[in-house]
Amino acid sequence: MTAAAWGREEFEAKLRERGRAYHIHHPFNVMLNSGRATPAQIRGWVANRYYYQINIPVKDAAIIANCDEREVRRNWVQRILDHDGYGEDAGGIDSWLRLAEAVGLTRAAVESLAEVRPGVRFAVDAYVNFARRAPWPESVCASLTELFAPEIHQQRLATWPQHYPWIEPAGLKYFQSRVSLARRDVEFGLATTLARFRTRAEQERALEILQFKLDVLWQMNDAMALAYGVTP
Repeated sequence: MTAAAWGREEFEAKLRERGRAYHIHHPFNVMLNSGRATPAQIRGWVANRYYYQINIPVKDAAIIANCDEREVRRNWVQRILDHDGYGEDAGGIDSWLRLAEAVGLTRAAVESLAEVRPGVRFAVDAYVNFARRAPWPESVCASLTELFAPEIHQQRLATWPQHYPWIEPAGLKYFQSRVSLARRDVEFGLATTLARFRTRAEQERALEILQFKLDVLWQMNDAMALAYGVTP
């Protein structure tokens, strides 16, 4: 007998429960936000996360390319503009490079990708390839780690100025912008997922997809912890 589909509220609750596996709980991230990180560890994190940042619009372009619904494309394209920039807004990638400069890196060094660890590259590439090959609703579902993103950005804004006063405050602009943008983005992604994954099998598939994306983010932190250590 086929299991009955979860109701909308129960399905959303199960998606949100996956936040227990979000990388906010990873020892490397806990170290960063509790003030135990060395300048070298922070710089390593910024340099490696840049590879993720530059691939976000690539991933979003793949979703749009696979999507045959105009209204979805009209909404989703804003994510590309947010990161690549548009008009006078330099975009999130440029904000990340300003963060890199604030922690003592040069733009050229970060843009060279020389510091990107193989495990980080592998995880990010797996996510981009998923977006290229999966049906677009599945790729939208994978974006739902944004459910948990505002908290991690708020933690950084609350703790980094106190723990790392040597970082130029203007470099934290990326985190400030993402608190509101992540909330805006997740409204559409969550509504789409709740509407498109209706049967129990589809809902369970959505949970698997979200776990995959959580694993991508966790693996990135695993790779950085291996490379730079975790200060006790």
